[in-house]
Amino acid sequence: MTVAATRAPAPSGRPFAGWLPVWQRNFLVWRKLALPSVLGNLADPLIYMLGLGYGLGAMLPSIDGRPYIAFLAAGTVCASTMNAATFESLYSAFSRMHVQKTWDAILNTPLGLADVVAGELFWAATKSLFSGAAILVVITGMGLTHGPLALWILPAIVLTGLAFAALGLIWNALAPSYDFFMYYFTLFITPMTLISGVFFPTDQLPEWLAAVGQWLPLAQGVALVRPLLAGEVPPDVALHVAALLGTAAAAFVIALHLTRRRLLK
Repeated sequence: MTVAATRAPAPSGRPFAGWLPVWQRNFLVWRKLALPSVLGNLADPLIYMLGLGYGLGAMLPSIDGRPYIAFLAAGTVCASTMNAATFESLYSAFSRMHVQKTWDAILNTPLGLADVVAGELFWAATKSLFSGAAILVVITGMGLTHGPLALWILPAIVLTGLAFAALGLIWNALAPSYDFFMYYFTLFITPMTLISGVFFPTDQLPEWLAAVGQWLPLAQGVALVRPLLAGEVPPDVALHVAALLGTAAAAFVIALHLTRRRLLK
C-alpha cells in the first residue's frame, strides 16, 4: 500500500494544481535525449508513408482528386500521434510508477496522485505533439500541405494525443508487467489503425465495420487532420473535437480511479 496515494490535492486546493512540476520533471529527463527521441518517432511513420505513399501509391488511383500519398499523410500524422502518446503513457509511465518508483517519491511531497496522473497525461500529449509536429514539418517540406489552415493541425494533434494518453493510462493502471501492453496493441491499437481511415478510405470496409471505425478516437483525429492538410475546414468540427475531449476526460477519470485503487492495494 502506498500511503502517499491517499494524500489530499496540492495545498492550493485547486484540482490537479501540481501537474506542472510533474510535467517539468519528465521534460527535463527527456531533454537529455531529445534528438534521438524525435528521430526515433520520425523513422517508422516516414518509412510507411514514403514506402506506401510512393511505392503503392504509384499503382493506385487518386482519392478525392488527390494522390494517395496526400491521403496517407494525414493518416500518418494521426497514427504517429497515437503511437507516441500510447508508448509514453504505457511503457514510460509504467517504468516511473512501478519500476523506478518515481511516483512514490513524488507522492511523498505535497503533490497528490491526481497531480501525478494529470502530469503524466499532459506529458504524454506533449510527446505526441512533438512527434506529430515533426511529421507535419516533413509533410510540409514535401509540398503536401495547402494553405494556413494546416496550422490548425497542431491543436488537432494535441486533442488526439490527450485522448490516447488517457486511454493508455487506464491500461497502465491495470498492467502487472510490460508484457501486458502487447494485448493493448494487438486487441485495440492495431485493429483501430486498420479501420479508422489511416491507410485507405473507410467506405472500402463493410458497412457495419465502417460504422464502428468512425466512432473510434483515431478516426476523429483523421477526420480533423485530412481536410486541414488539403486547406479545407473539416465538416462537423465541433463533433470531432467533443468526441476527443470527451474520450480524454472520461478515460482520465477512469485511469485515476484505477491507479488509486492499484496503489492502495
